[in-house]
Amino acid sequence: MKKKLLSTFAVLMLTVSLSAQNGFDKSAQQIANEMMPGWNLGNTMEATISWGSSPAEPFNNNNGTASETAWQGTKTTQAVIDYVKSQGFRSVRIPCAWVLGHISNAQNYTIDAAWMARVKEVVDYCINDGLYVILNDHWDGGWLEEHINATGNTKTKNKEVLKAIWTQIANQFRDYDEHLIFAGLNEPNVGEQSDVASLIEYEQVFIDAVRATGGNNAKRLLVVQGPSTDVEKACNWMTNNLPSDPIGNKLAIEIHFYYPWNFWGMEKDESWGNMFYYWGEGNHVSGSKHNATYGEEADMKKMADRLKTCFIDKGIPVINGEYGVMWRTNISGANESQEKHNASIKTYYKTMNKLCMERGIVPMAWDTNSTGNNQMTIINRSNLTIYNPYMLEGIHEAMDELGISINTSVADITLQPVVSDMYYDLQGRQVTNPAHGIYIHNGRKVLLK
Repeated sequence: MKKKLLSTFAVLMLTVSLSAQNGFDKSAQQIANEMMPGWNLGNTMEATISWGSSPAEPFNNNNGTASETAWQGTKTTQAVIDYVKSQGFRSVRIPCAWVLGHISNAQNYTIDAAWMARVKEVVDYCINDGLYVILNDHWDGGWLEEHINATGNTKTKNKEVLKAIWTQIANQFRDYDEHLIFAGLNEPNVGEQSDVASLIEYEQVFIDAVRATGGNNAKRLLVVQGPSTDVEKACNWMTNNLPSDPIGNKLAIEIHFYYPWNFWGMEKDESWGNMFYYWGEGNHVSGSKHNATYGEEADMKKMADRLKTCFIDKGIPVINGEYGVMWRTNISGANESQEKHNASIKTYYKTMNKLCMERGIVPMAWDTNSTGNNQMTIINRSNLTIYNPYMLEGIHEAMDELGISINTSVADITLQPVVSDMYYDLQGRQVTNPAHGIYIHNGRKVLLK
């Protein structure tokens, strides 16, 4: 009897140990803190060869696995992801299409087996490196994201498709640990507040479909999108208005931060305004018509602070799923400076990362793997080199100032402000009243003096 009791105790302790290793006891914010900073495998798994010409057109299998290199020429390998990790990124967002040219049976919305297997390979590259992964349904031909306000039979079908694809995805990755995160959509187009109710209905379908598959999906962190992933719309329309989840503290909300337009995306001067080449304190060029006139550090800080107030302070982490600026490499002429533009790029990325990470927002840089003028590329995947050092230097300087080590999975000892009140000793045990010493706090080592 005594021997049996000891064996049962040993099994129990093993179960507890495995549970701790799986990490599903971590809160959503603890996981988010361990994801900073993040990087996008952009223009890759969401790309398409065949665009389609009608709402029904995406439901075919015309793209196959070749679509991975349709918008950029490098097939993803373990070496690519190894290099991404070596640059200090702790999470990878994988934008992914599922319906647009990857459906082998349009009657029941079956995802092509070869495509599912290839997506799994790419996810595994990241998991092998201990990185967090966000896997989403990315625009996907717009069958849903461009029709959030649909009604009647169209809305019914959209829900049916969303449930079918997320049930398949969730079943495929059911046994993966907490490092895999699902995001239901990408940038759902919501123009009016009246459409938010429909967006939440779709997000509820996503949550329910994933949770129903059981296993680790019952506790997996899930990400829902704000209206058009816009900061102001999310704060104005979705604060205290998220879909429900049977699992407490395992939801995050996603926004994207492409701002100001004149700096990040505008490609020619217009009658209503000029392109911004120069952004940030100390980077303006005297006499240039291309200095930023809005959307600089103070505005970025206001948006980050508002996200913290609206969501993070309520226990809902924020994923800044995409941000970035086009690097212009052909700046010349009187009253213009390529050097100041390069400095502006660095300042933007540093400011973005520091403001986000200080507040518990996960910044995930968009990266297209395209070279030439007007590109948003950090890493050249074809030869595993840094294409834009100014972007990466900005990220690294933000990490350094926050005490986040580039080469480890947790932050170095830091005295930076923290988010929650939970402390753990180095054995992973919660400490109610921590004394002086080193503890784990919000996924980071901190020194209490």
